[in-house]
Amino acid sequence: MISTGLSPHHENFLQVLRSYYQLTKPRIIPLLLITTAAAMGIASHGHIDPVLLLLTLTGGTLAAASAQVLNCVYDRDIDYAMERTRKRPLPSGKVQTKDAVAFAIVLGVLAFTILATFVNLLSACLAMTGIAFYMVIYTHFLKRHTTQNIVIGGAAGAIPPLVGWAAVTGELSWAAWLLFALIFLWTPPHFWALALMIRDDYAKVGVPMLPVIKGEVETVRQIWVYTWITVAASFLLVYPLGQAGLIYGAIALILGMVFIKKSLATQPRS
Repeated sequence: MISTGLSPHHENFLQVLRSYYQLTKPRIIPLLLITTAAAMGIASHGHIDPVLLLLTLTGGTLAAASAQVLNCVYDRDIDYAMERTRKRPLPSGKVQTKDAVAFAIVLGVLAFTILATFVNLLSACLAMTGIAFYMVIYTHFLKRHTTQNIVIGGAAGAIPPLVGWAAVTGELSWAAWLLFALIFLWTPPHFWALALMIRDDYAKVGVPMLPVIKGEVETVRQIWVYTWITVAASFLLVYPLGQAGLIYGAIALILGMVFIKKSLATQPRS
């Protein structure tokens, strides 16, 4: 425990801090913050209050970290069974479960307090909804029980744009929900592409990811479908919503073509 001494699996206090930091899955959080900041930029028409941006991203970081730590706690059994995750802090014994839970609670409380006090209550409630959806709906009910786990569960990762939009406007417009939809639609092809590479690990621990249950051909087909829907939906910000201009449209077109090309690369070679 951090407060009483070092774990027998650590040699110094810096290693303790590193283990707790790793529990938050820090490589994932910047992706969530980018979508939050992008939503704030669109909602404010490019004139973001830097203090509001900093406070919102700080609260979002803490909320995302809390969700990731709770996920590590819940999935510590399969993390131990999978070779690529066995060295994570919980399965390796570097952090005790009760300490991780306490850490997650502290992060969540801080996130809510910062957002509710310095931003607005709607953004704070949305951030907490993201944690609850990620843990209860995705991690508990979906992840180990259905091939649609990442499709429905992707809603949790799509909430940060709503937080960002609410932080600026205090409400949620059609544009905010479109940003939510874009992340929601983008998540399955992104995640299934990764799942194709590590499907043996998922099969080993009984997680019914689409490549495990339906196979490569069906997974690639669905990646292809979701990719095209995502690219098409990205242009709705230009028309009919009118929240973005020609520069955004040009960038969306280029990135959409890259996305489609990457999706095409997942097609099995004959």
